[in-house]
Amino acid sequence: MTTRYVGRFAPSPSGDLHFGSLIAALGSFLQAKARRGRWLVRIEDIDPPREVAGAASRILNALARYGLHWDGDVLYQSQRADAYRQVLDSLYQQNLCYYCNCTRARIQLLDGVYDGHCRDLNLPAGGAALRLRLAKPVLGFHDQLCGDINVPPEFAKEDFIIHRKDGLFAYNLAVVVDDHFQGVTEIVRGADLILPTVRQIALYRQLGWREPDYLHLPLALNEAGDKLSKQNHAPALPEGNPVPTLGKALTFLGQTLPDGWADASTDELLAWAIGHWTPSSIPCPSHSTGATSN
Repeated sequence: MTTRYVGRFAPSPSGDLHFGSLIAALGSFLQAKARRGRWLVRIEDIDPPREVAGAASRILNALARYGLHWDGDVLYQSQRADAYRQVLDSLYQQNLCYYCNCTRARIQLLDGVYDGHCRDLNLPAGGAALRLRLAKPVLGFHDQLCGDINVPPEFAKEDFIIHRKDGLFAYNLAVVVDDHFQGVTEIVRGADLILPTVRQIALYRQLGWREPDYLHLPLALNEAGDKLSKQNHAPALPEGNPVPTLGKALTFLGQTLPDGWADASTDELLAWAIGHWTPSSIPCPSHSTGATSN
């Protein structure tokens, strides 16, 4: 039996949707719809200090305004604490994670790479982070766009944090638990998340779950050459007719536009884009993270 394609877009509510996040949303949407699959939206709201009031609803409104309609209900990570705790408890009972009270300052003295100092100290939970006891590091993975990608071994072999000292669940834990829960078969997202992919695959395997496929899209940059992001104050998507911005995004993704596209409706342009979606035309992202492609 062939598994039905399930894709997703999972923004954090740390600001409004901007052109860079539209690239990730549109790429994942077209990949799912061209395969007659489901496209889910998840709000990754597990880091309250970084969240902006009202951003989640504005993101959802912008997606709908741009014709990117999701399937099913929106999943909010803030409502998933019990699922994360269950996985953490299971890992701890199997001795697959441990408490670590190393400071950032200590790790910075080690060139920013944790050395496993607390692995066998059996520290208590108080004031400590929880790290995955990495059994089999993943040094690379196959990207559906760029082929085989390798990451720096020192990064791939690090016992990474799955629950933070401040009591918040770590991104790498939550994203794996939720993608598995939602049955996601392929993750289409920006190239800024290439490095964490090896950690997420390692966690999938440690949990005995099948990992999804991955496709990383090129990043939209500002005039200074930095990634468009909420941290870099990227402007929100423009109000008014979405078609010009959608056309710009499709061109960025290497897709051709139909004649007279500027006069099309949003739904007409997206329907054409789904029918003519060509992932092989997407430019392979350059890696500024230390990752390399074969």
